[in-house]
Amino acid sequence: MVRAWFMDDESTDQRLEHQRNPPEFLDLDQLFKFTGVEYFKINVPTYDSDGILEQIRKDRGYSYEDEITCSKECLPDYENKLKNFFTEHLHTDEEIRFVLDGSGYFDVRNGKDDQWIRIEVVAGDMIVIPSGIYHRFTLDVKNFIRAKRYFVGEPVWLPYNRPADDMECRKQYLSKMQAGFAA
Repeated sequence: MVRAWFMDDESTDQRLEHQRNPPEFLDLDQLFKFTGVEYFKINVPTYDSDGILEQIRKDRGYSYEDEITCSKECLPDYENKLKNFFTEHLHTDEEIRFVLDGSGYFDVRNGKDDQWIRIEVVAGDMIVIPSGIYHRFTLDVKNFIRAKRYFVGEPVWLPYNRPADDMECRKQYLSKMQAGFAA
């Protein structure tokens, strides 16, 4: 099960689990309310036959998928890629990740007061990060994650580093946050 918590605004050590002692954990409803991030639990051994993931893909219009493995052995230019993933950015489309193996952290900004919320993902976790939210990704100390990525249509994976507040997707995200996210 995914864990999420508020973290300090620290960017010097991206692999720290959390800096607050003890951390202020959020449940899934709070995570959605504060950020719009959605969560699905998927059974990894049966995801390709039980119909759950297929129904989510159909309901949400995810028509394209690929798979990424982040590790020193599998990811070309590993150190630079991790630095790029950890640079605060947003996208014009949702970022959908289904973790098949390994683990890592997605950090998202709480739209209300711009605090970082760290989301730990492990095998079976699927998260949907809304377009227009500032976020970043890093591995944990295991330095390994394998995940499926989903897109509506052809993938557009172009990060826009902060500040990108004038982008339409950012304005729409903030508007949705002020109105309250609806499931």
